[in-house]
Amino acid sequence: MSVEVGIQLYSVRNAMAVDPEGTLARLAGLGFTRVEGANHEADTDPGIGFGISADRLAAVLEANGLSIVGSHINPLDLSQLGPTLDFHAGIGSPGIGCDIEFYPYGDIDYVKRRADAFNRVGELCAQRGMVFYYHNHFQEFQEFDGTPVYELILEHTDPALVKIEMDTFWVYRGGHDPLEWIHRYADRVILTHQKDFPRDFSEPLNLYDGIVDPRENITLERFLEVKNPLSFVEIGTGTLPIQDIITTLAELPSFRCMVLEQDFSTNEDLESARISRDAFSRLRGTELESRA
Repeated sequence: MSVEVGIQLYSVRNAMAVDPEGTLARLAGLGFTRVEGANHEADTDPGIGFGISADRLAAVLEANGLSIVGSHINPLDLSQLGPTLDFHAGIGSPGIGCDIEFYPYGDIDYVKRRADAFNRVGELCAQRGMVFYYHNHFQEFQEFDGTPVYELILEHTDPALVKIEMDTFWVYRGGHDPLEWIHRYADRVILTHQKDFPRDFSEPLNLYDGIVDPRENITLERFLEVKNPLSFVEIGTGTLPIQDIITTLAELPSFRCMVLEQDFSTNEDLESARISRDAFSRLRGTELESRA
């Protein structure tokens, strides 16, 4: 089975802010046919951000042969999810995911409360024929009483209601092997994020190896302090074993799409997307469905 490949619109957020419709058209021109939204203003905009209405977005996607594979929603506020879910159902999105979460160090009860909230989001999504998926960063691989927070989240959420979008880059940066986690939760992984790590970089791949204290309280501010813009390179040009990841994903029963995400680049947004797209064309077992 070929692994379908798409792109996270956060990768081209600067271009989207200037010309969202033109940026979507240019992504289609690069051969992308699947996109994932990233709405960091969901408290004021129920869609994918940038002020695009559901009707207009649906028309732009259709005109460019694009489909949406999901969207990150931040803040993930249960009291405001109704309009958000209506918007995404209206554009044919199969689901929504969390953007980023933080867990006070050692507070297992807090993790369980958030897991309960994720289950509730999953229920609301299911009522509309959609799914909810959990997206990780490195902080989920802290251990609380000897157990990784990621495991606590997944073991306290209903597999039928909370699926997994595994960000393999951040799993590595949390000191773990994403392939092991993929095998462990094979039935729940429906999406992945794929980034890449530079060769001969000054930092260790594992952030807990001298950069972040595994017992410290990781907040958004701390996360941003250690998120080095130079730790990202175009996807397929760095050191991560992406071919092995693709081969593993191809065996999963419910996997939908590997989503390329470029957090930072020294290149302009769309040029960065082109470089990653070309790098992926050289890998085996992927399907971008380039337009003729």
